[in-house]
Amino acid sequence: MSDSSREGRLFGRRRRANVPTEQRRSKRYEVSVSPMEDAHLRARAEVLEVTVPRLLFESAMNAQVRTDTEWKLVGAELFRVSRLMKSVSDNMNQLAKFANSEGRFPAEAEDVYAEYRRLLPKLEATIDRLAGQ
Repeated sequence: MSDSSREGRLFGRRRRANVPTEQRRSKRYEVSVSPMEDAHLRARAEVLEVTVPRLLFESAMNAQVRTDTEWKLVGAELFRVSRLMKSVSDNMNQLAKFANSEGRFPAEAEDVYAEYRRLLPKLEATIDRLAGQ
């Protein structure tokens, strides 16, 4: 074994460690990939000096990894909350225009402000999800 390959394995194994018999891994998943995807998986696993199954397992179990599906869901939520915030903002602008022209603040302003206060935490939570927090 060369020094470089030994050095790469100082902190890990190529395969996942075996588990005790009573905790035997009994569930198996099958993933079909194209020849190009297979080449990418094998190349990435080789660089990391792990097997393809270990690469897939560790990638899936890593909370820091975001899939395209997760990004799309968070993006859609951000778009939805953003659209709602724009609607509330438009309503606030209309109420401000009314208040400036009439010299009094309409009662509906409290409801619009409450809606804004309700949406703000949703927007912040969605942004936090995008940031990976």
